[in-house]
Amino acid sequence: MSYKTQMEAAKKGIITKQMEIVADKEQIEAEKLRQLIAEGKVVIPANVNHKSLNPEGVGDGLRTKINVNLGISGDSVDYCREMEKVKLAIEYGAEAIMDLSNYGKTQEFREKLIEYSPAMIGTVPMYDAIGYLEKDLLDIKAEDFLEVVRKHAEQGVDFVTIHAGINKRTISVFKEDKRKMNIVSRGGSLLFAWMEMTGNENPFYEHYDELLEILREHDVTISLGDAMRPGCIDDSTDAGQISELMELGLLTKRAWEKDVQVMIEGPGHMAMNEIAANMQIEKRLCHGAPFYVLGPLVTDIAPGYDHITSAIGGAIAATNGANFLCYVTPAEHLRLPDINDVKEGIIASKIAAHAADIANGVKGARDRDNAMADARQKLDWEAMFKVALDGNKAREYFESIPPEDQHSCSMCGKMCAVRTTNRILNGEKVELLQKEIK
Repeated sequence: MSYKTQMEAAKKGIITKQMEIVADKEQIEAEKLRQLIAEGKVVIPANVNHKSLNPEGVGDGLRTKINVNLGISGDSVDYCREMEKVKLAIEYGAEAIMDLSNYGKTQEFREKLIEYSPAMIGTVPMYDAIGYLEKDLLDIKAEDFLEVVRKHAEQGVDFVTIHAGINKRTISVFKEDKRKMNIVSRGGSLLFAWMEMTGNENPFYEHYDELLEILREHDVTISLGDAMRPGCIDDSTDAGQISELMELGLLTKRAWEKDVQVMIEGPGHMAMNEIAANMQIEKRLCHGAPFYVLGPLVTDIAPGYDHITSAIGGAIAATNGANFLCYVTPAEHLRLPDINDVKEGIIASKIAAHAADIANGVKGARDRDNAMADARQKLDWEAMFKVALDGNKAREYFESIPPEDQHSCSMCGKMCAVRTTNRILNGEKVELLQKEIK
């Protein structure tokens, strides 16, 4: 029985090779996974042209996944550095990489990225339109935008962010209900500008059926972008954001009718007390489609530390229904992140995702934490470093101030609670003034 997409296969009762791999990773039955994909509650972004892909599932009941953004910028053109970020992302277990390149040899970089990466690859074709077409914004036609999407699909991109929900209805609401930060989505702002300058409807909305045919042909998952995401906490959960989310829910159903897999993108900046409700609203309005969130950043006053503000919001979001976290680095709002920023962003996002998986009772989520507890109880430092998210950093900290007592660290020394308790339970004396016999 033939099929074009993972969703079409799932609807026909077919368990694909990708489904088998994901089911094994997630420790769930392949048949249960197939049903979730058929219902649109789980996606496996897996372009037929991405030969190096190690597939991952995103959605309800699965581990929370993370994405790493990178790419070539006009202010910082260094292809080798961006590939180093790619390698780092894969080393630290990022399940997805979004190539946001908007300058230079974007096609060449993307081809190398897709050839190399076992992680799923996403793009925002709108970013690439001006460079690829060599046209200024006002000169681009609706069919030109679709041509860029087609090129990305043919290259092997697994999911594309398409801001199809910022149509004339959404813009009307946005203009009437004023905001502090207006539109902060780069792709959304470009489409808004194009629509205002030409007077035309959003081409991705107007030609949505044609867009879906392109994506279906190569099994590209559509990530419906949140052009109206809040860029500060004062703009969260406003009329613009919610009106766009309503449009995305309608577009989700149309994509499913074409067997195209769907993710929904979400906020943004948002106070902690609004996050849980926003996750529930998305699941309701978008019919249970997987939710992909940037943050949310829970305060606006921490530039240089936004990997932390994002991780706090991400953990709350994923505990309440978000399925996919886009990392944020310390460089957010300030500059293109360097390699160290990327690492800090990955680790912060992985912590948030893992903490949510524990809270949600995801099968196997606690195994690594239990292994760490066992290692700590035994004061087995090598085992601790092996289990840690970043064992190298843990080792560097431990060894930077060597402990006098080989069985503790320099924080507590011989007063280590674990050491004290172990000795008493083993029938030994606790002697704090005696030299340790090695």
